[in-house]
Amino acid sequence: MGLFVGLCIGLTASAAHADDRRMAYDRTMMETFFAGRTQASGTFHAINGLTRKLTITLQGRVMRDGLILREDIAYDDGERQTKTWHFRRTGPDTYRGTREDVKGYATVRVTGRVARFSYDVDLDPGQKEAIYRFYDRLEMAPDGRSLVNTATVFKALFPVARVKIDFTKGAGR
Repeated sequence: MGLFVGLCIGLTASAAHADDRRMAYDRTMMETFFAGRTQASGTFHAINGLTRKLTITLQGRVMRDGLILREDIAYDDGERQTKTWHFRRTGPDTYRGTREDVKGYATVRVTGRVARFSYDVDLDPGQKEAIYRFYDRLEMAPDGRSLVNTATVFKALFPVARVKIDFTKGAGR
């Protein structure tokens, strides 16, 4: 009986260790690029003519199961926002992300130097919901020091805005 119990405990420990190895994925461009401090600037262009320029300071912290990314956003009209993404690894090249204004969660798929995001945002919090669908494409430069995010924003089936943001890593990376 003692041998059987010992064997069961040994097999359980081995299976748990194998699960740990499976969850120890290689870092994707999300973790390598956004770890530490990152600067960004860009524009939001809506079809009604509204254009907003913004600058962002990001601070990323790689966790065992993903990435936490704080965004301090300053718009050219003086508005300031702080948003925090929580990205959880769901596979070798996939994440599920949450943020304060995201309805549900963002799905993220990484292929090499490109990450694609899809998520819904309430752009009018506190009042009647104004839900917009964002489709982002982030592409990291070959040298790993810059990244461009281009996004199309939809209301129902119609594209209503475009966003372009350029991210750069500092020299002290």
